[in-house]
Amino acid sequence: MAASEQKLMVFAALGPGWTPCGQLTLTEDGPNVLASSFAYGLKYVRRADALEIDPVSLGLKSREEVRGKRLLPANNLTLFGGIRDAAPDSWGRRVIEAKLMVPANSLPESQYLLHAGSDRVGALDVRQSINDGPARGGNAPHALEHLMEAADRIEEGLPVPSHLQAIFLDGTALGGARPKASVRDEAGVLWLAKFSSKLDSFDVPGIEVAALQLAATAGLRVPEVQVRQLGNRKVMLIRRFDRYWALPAVTPEGELMHTQPGQGREELRLGFVSGLTLLGCDETESRTKSYMDLAGAIRAHCHPSHIRADNAELFKRMVYNILVSNDDDHLRNHGFVWEPAINGWRLSPLYDVLPKASHAFERYLHLGVGPQGRLATLDNALGAHEMFTLSKATACELISQVWLAVRQWKGYFEASGVSGAEIEKIAPAFRHLDTVSTAQLRKLLP
Repeated sequence: MAASEQKLMVFAALGPGWTPCGQLTLTEDGPNVLASSFAYGLKYVRRADALEIDPVSLGLKSREEVRGKRLLPANNLTLFGGIRDAAPDSWGRRVIEAKLMVPANSLPESQYLLHAGSDRVGALDVRQSINDGPARGGNAPHALEHLMEAADRIEEGLPVPSHLQAIFLDGTALGGARPKASVRDEAGVLWLAKFSSKLDSFDVPGIEVAALQLAATAGLRVPEVQVRQLGNRKVMLIRRFDRYWALPAVTPEGELMHTQPGQGREELRLGFVSGLTLLGCDETESRTKSYMDLAGAIRAHCHPSHIRADNAELFKRMVYNILVSNDDDHLRNHGFVWEPAINGWRLSPLYDVLPKASHAFERYLHLGVGPQGRLATLDNALGAHEMFTLSKATACELISQVWLAVRQWKGYFEASGVSGAEIEKIAPAFRHLDTVSTAQLRKLLP
């Protein structure tokens, strides 16, 4: 198949409407992206509220350097990280393939981008031309049962009948491998519904919700989560933290993930990029990176007013992942949002945390932890404290805060509705302080 060139328009949600921000050119050979380039619109670059599509390859700190130029991805990547984050990942691609009735991974990237719809993660949209309008999802509040049934059929490779095709609106833009869809509650707030799979050997939705609630108890920033029971199946609901509600022409402050509709407030969007994008690397490089690399990227690209807090939060997340054996901490599972109050990037709320039961004495995270690489111990984490701009004493205080919550995990899981049988299944994931630290480190903890 001969290579072809596709020109697409990228839009950004600046306020309640959409603004064209530039032209994306993709050179494709079947499903492979050979190269890409991007040119910001001249009017867009002049806007004070312009959103950076990609802080590494398409940053707007020096606007004169990008004005009127066709830009290429950094580090010899074939696709911009910010565009990749706006594309559907594994599950969203399966939904699009089921909709179009084509084989897995057979479409050009341009088609996945175009069929993702306008309710994708973050504040970007990709359309065929500047004259095309947004493609809204259905997001009906009553559709969970139908969406779960449709997700089951897609997971099993079965056709989706017409009465279940709401998933082609609500599930096409989403990442990760597990079945999911976007839904709205009765008030109009957007949530991500993560369905249980028929292949699950334990209560994945219930345990993931409990793990995030436990993380919040440890002082980590976590969006609202809940569990819904649908027959004999559970659904996890996590509030979309890339959406918020505010009055027109008012710059909101505080934790935007807690805002509510009503009294004239409108739904607005936050730009989103993954840790993969902030490090300017390909997915295949994720395992070669570390939490220290992310801390450096925070210093390089996040707003100065949040750097210290974000690095402390990142350190605590690393410690939490060590204690609960969450080794699904790859770079796509670390995110950053563009907040209007600071007009800059900051670490997003925590998401995708699932403890992994293991009987291994030595355990490893996906990302590097400290001087001993990916080894999941608190001594290894403490050995990297300077890379997070933390004193040793402060790092020990943060470790202690996380441990004080995690050591009571069974009580929190019971309160969250996880059954005794499921707690027994997941118990080997949780590690006692004595097994992941030396006596010398424990003496340093307050």
